[in-house]
Amino acid sequence: MSTYDPSGPEPEEGGKPSFDKNPPPAGGTPSGAPSDPYGTPTPPPSDPYGTPPPAGSPYDRPGAYGGTYGGGPTDQPPPGQGYGTGYGPGGQGSPGAGPVPGMPPLGSWPNRILARVIDYLLVQIVAILLVLPFASLGNRSGSTGAFWLACVLWFLYEGFMLSRDGQTLGKKAMKVRVAMLVDGNIPTKPAAWTRSAVFIVPAVICCAMLWWVIDGLFGVFDKPYRQCIHDKSAKTVVVSTA
Repeated sequence: MSTYDPSGPEPEEGGKPSFDKNPPPAGGTPSGAPSDPYGTPTPPPSDPYGTPPPAGSPYDRPGAYGGTYGGGPTDQPPPGQGYGTGYGPGGQGSPGAGPVPGMPPLGSWPNRILARVIDYLLVQIVAILLVLPFASLGNRSGSTGAFWLACVLWFLYEGFMLSRDGQTLGKKAMKVRVAMLVDGNIPTKPAAWTRSAVFIVPAVICCAMLWWVIDGLFGVFDKPYRQCIHDKSAKTVVVSTA
């Protein structure tokens, strides 16, 4: 038998008592409700090929690895600097300076010419003394013989003296010497004999004094080392010893 207490609380509207007085949280879903499949965005799938490197990566700097893939190599000199030369400051082409660093300055033309004159007189005197007992210098055969002998003596004299220390007697007197252009050393034997031959042989074959004039004028106008033709052929240069 049911009992009804009229003094108790009235049932809620609708005749059914409320079992849950707490409202659901704001903005959420009631407990036990299924999640909204469209509410939360799905993160994008990861890129299987990786992401591009960030700015400043060494892969996008030209020349970062010596210029293998674009860009110049890192060890290139700045524009205008070049890779250097074989001559130090005040060397090549500088007035009064030696051809290479550490070499004395070039010999002056007056000293070179006077050295030639001294050598010429010495060789001629020896040639005349050798020819005189066998022929008279007053006839053609005697003068021709003296000339040929003087040329042979000159070739031997200059070739030997230059290969020994770079100086003939005339050059010693005028304080000049012959040096190798590349390093300033005493001429090698091939260079010394080549220089002597180029000075003498053309004069014997055809031109005599004319060849020596041409050879000398060539050196006057040669820059920067004042090389005559016989110097060019032997790669030598005349420097001062004063």
